[in-house]
Amino acid sequence: MIRRKLAAAAFILPLLLSGAMPAHAQEGGRLSVQIDSIQRVQLGGAASAVIVGNPAIADVTVVDQNTLFVTGKGYGVTEVVAVDAIGRTIFQRQIIVTGGSTGAVRVWRGARATEMACAGSCETSIRASADAGPANSPVP
Repeated sequence: MIRRKLAAAAFILPLLLSGAMPAHAQEGGRLSVQIDSIQRVQLGGAASAVIVGNPAIADVTVVDQNTLFVTGKGYGVTEVVAVDAIGRTIFQRQIIVTGGSTGAVRVWRGARATEMACAGSCETSIRASADAGPANSPVP
């Protein structure tokens, strides 16, 4: 009996430490999401409403009453809260959206910045071309 428990713990512990499982609902704490990436959140109860503190930083897609996907939209920190049908908080977390290390580069020329996506070569990213204005024009 003890061997079975140890074997189960040896199997589950690496999964928990690697972050391979979705984030489970709990109050407090932080959830880190890279920009333009998603993080799955499994709720412990049925949500009837989800509130995002700053939708310019993070967005939430409700797949069903128990599953949310948090998308990193802009750099910064915001909060996401999910409540049930009678208004009890079933999920509340601070969401931190970071840049990550996936080949994105920001080139500064004076006060003007251009965001680039780099693999074999660098190109102006969609994010930069979606933002209007001279601050995101390509660097020659």
